[in-house]
Amino acid sequence: MMSTSRATSAKAMQLDDVSKAIIEQLQTDGRRSYAEIGKAVGLSEAAVRQRVQKLTDSGVMQIVAVTDPMQLGFYRQAMIGVRVTGDTTRVAEALSSISAVDYVVLTAGSFDILAEIVCENDDQLIDLLNKEIRGIDGVQSTETFVYLRLQKQFYNWGTR
Repeated sequence: MMSTSRATSAKAMQLDDVSKAIIEQLQTDGRRSYAEIGKAVGLSEAAVRQRVQKLTDSGVMQIVAVTDPMQLGFYRQAMIGVRVTGDTTRVAEALSSISAVDYVVLTAGSFDILAEIVCENDDQLIDLLNKEIRGIDGVQSTETFVYLRLQKQFYNWGTR
């Protein structure tokens, strides 16, 4: 997931075919060495390292470890639909500052904002909703969608 510092420009950064191939290699296996990637895309290890650095510095991609929250003791995940009065970006910034919130997106439709949360248990979820999220100035209402099972979560959708 990208942080709130991600560029919000409607125009995508122009990437050449080699940069796209590097991204696709890392989407398949984020632990792949620069030497292996270089062989696959026709560059030296040093050139791949430079390209990866530019792609991460520019915010085009992140290289992260994706974990299973349940195996780490976070047994409650949910998506919170938030209806807002006033400035949605200010509410989104406040939500983004909450450590249990790992994903925030401004939307069109029934909700102004969707926020994904990861908690240890239902008590923590209740506290989070009552003491933090609903207390943010501008939050009109929330609707909680508790996750029963994660069916699919992949990040290898490629590039254009």
